[in-house]
Amino acid sequence: MNSQIPISFRAFEHFPDFCFIITEDRVILEVNHTFSRYIGKTKEFLRNQVFDSLLHKAFVLKFEHKVNLCVETNAEQITECKLETNEDSPLEVCAYISLNQRPTKKAPWYSLLVILKDISQEKQREIDLLRFRFVAENTANPLQITDLNGKMIYVNPAFEKASGFAAKELIGQSPNIFGRKKHSKKFWDKMWLTISAGKVWIGEVENTKKTGEAFHTQLLVSPIINSENNIVGYFGLHRDLSERRNLEKQLIHTQKMESIGTLAAGVAHEVGNPLASISALVQIIQRRTKDEFIREKLELVKKQITRISKIIRDLVDFSRPSNYELKLTDINENVRESIEIVRVGTKAKDIEFILELDPNLAPTHLVADQIQQVFVNILINAVDALTEKRARTQVDDRAYIKATSTYNDDMFVVTFEDNGPGVKPENQVKIFEPFFTTKTEGKGTGLGLWVSYGIVKSFQGELKIESKYGQWTKFSVVLPVNPY
Repeated sequence: MNSQIPISFRAFEHFPDFCFIITEDRVILEVNHTFSRYIGKTKEFLRNQVFDSLLHKAFVLKFEHKVNLCVETNAEQITECKLETNEDSPLEVCAYISLNQRPTKKAPWYSLLVILKDISQEKQREIDLLRFRFVAENTANPLQITDLNGKMIYVNPAFEKASGFAAKELIGQSPNIFGRKKHSKKFWDKMWLTISAGKVWIGEVENTKKTGEAFHTQLLVSPIINSENNIVGYFGLHRDLSERRNLEKQLIHTQKMESIGTLAAGVAHEVGNPLASISALVQIIQRRTKDEFIREKLELVKKQITRISKIIRDLVDFSRPSNYELKLTDINENVRESIEIVRVGTKAKDIEFILELDPNLAPTHLVADQIQQVFVNILINAVDALTEKRARTQVDDRAYIKATSTYNDDMFVVTFEDNGPGVKPENQVKIFEPFFTTKTEGKGTGLGLWVSYGIVKSFQGELKIESKYGQWTKFSVVLPVNPY
C-alpha cells in the first residue's frame, strides 16, 4: 500500500492540521506527525487502521458518503464532523477530502488525501456570538455598536424602540443624529479620550428621539478590543432614566408643596388677625358715615377684604391636617352631586355634561366633602375655560364636559375632560402651584387646583393633567381603593 504514498506527503508531516492518506474503503495508509502527537499514538499503530474508528459514530455514514462522492465525481468534498479523542468531549473538525491517486495494476484502489482542520474554537466563537446576539436582541436596554470612527454598525430592537428610528436609518450614521447640543464639546472630548485609551466611560446624556422628545439615559461606552489588544470598535449601553427623572420631579414638587403648606399656615395666621381688624373698622365707618362716595369706596374695600379672606381660608384648608371623618363614599354619586352643584351656575347653562361612570365601582373610605371639593374645583375650572373660549372666539360651538370613572389596578380613576382652549405645555407643569392661574386678573385666586392637589395627596392619590393646547384638557383623579 505504501507505494501509493507520494513523496510530497512529507510536506504535510508537520502541517498544523491533521493529514491522512486513506483508501476508498477508508483504511489509513499514512498519517502526519501532527495527528500522531495529538492523539498520543505512533504512526505505525495508526497505519492500516480504519479511519471510521477515529470518528464519532454519529458522523461515520456522513463521512463515508463524502468519500464515495469524491471518488465518483473526482471533486473535492468538504464536511464537518467530530473526532473521538482521549479528551472528555469530541473534537470538532472540518474535513477536506480530495482524490490522491487512481487505481493501478500494483495498487488497484483509489487513495484519497484527507485534511482535518480543527474548528472547535470557531464553533465556540459562533456559540458565543449567538449568545451575545440573543442577549443583545432581547435585552430591554438600548445597545449600539460603532466602528472606530463612531459610525453605527449595529443597534438592537430596544434602541430602535427608545429612539424611534429604524435600524436601517441608523446604520452608517453618527450618534450625532440624536444630539440636542445639551453637552459641551469638552464633555464629548473627555469621553473619546477615555475610550480611545481602552477604558470604559460612563455618563448621563440627553438625546433626542425621532419625534423630537428628550431621551435621558445613563450611557456606558466600552472599547471592543481584539486578541492583539487593538481597539476595533465601541459598544454603547443605555439605561433609560426617564422614570427616574419623573420621580425626581415628583419628589421636588411634593417637597415644594410641603414647604408652601408650612409657609401658608404662617401667612394665614399673620395676615388673618390684622385683616379681621380692618374688616371690623370698615364696617364701623360704613355705619357711621352718610357720605355716599365714602360708603361706595368702603364697599369696594369690603369686597377686596372678602376676597383676601377667601384666599386665607384656602391656605388654611391646605396646610391644616384634616379632621374630617372617613366614611364609605360612593365615588359615582359624589361625581353626580358635584356636577349638579356646578350646573346651577349661569355659566354652565349651555354646557353639555356627559357621564360615563362605571356602575361596578364599590364604595371606598374617603372624606366625601373633601373629594367633592376637588371635583367641584376641577369642574368650575372647566366651565370657566369653556366660557372664556366661547367669549374669545365668538363661536357658539358645542361645549361639553365628560366625566368618567373606572377601576384600574386597585385604583379608582375619575377623569374630567372638556373641549375648551387647553393649557399650554409650559403652563402644565405649573398648574398645581399656588397662585398660578391662566384666568384674567381678579377672576381666580390660583388656589383651587393647589388645594385640590393637597387633598388628593392626603389620600395617597394623584392628580394629573393632560392637555392639547387649543383642543382639550383632561384632569385625572387617581385614588387608592383603601387609602388607609
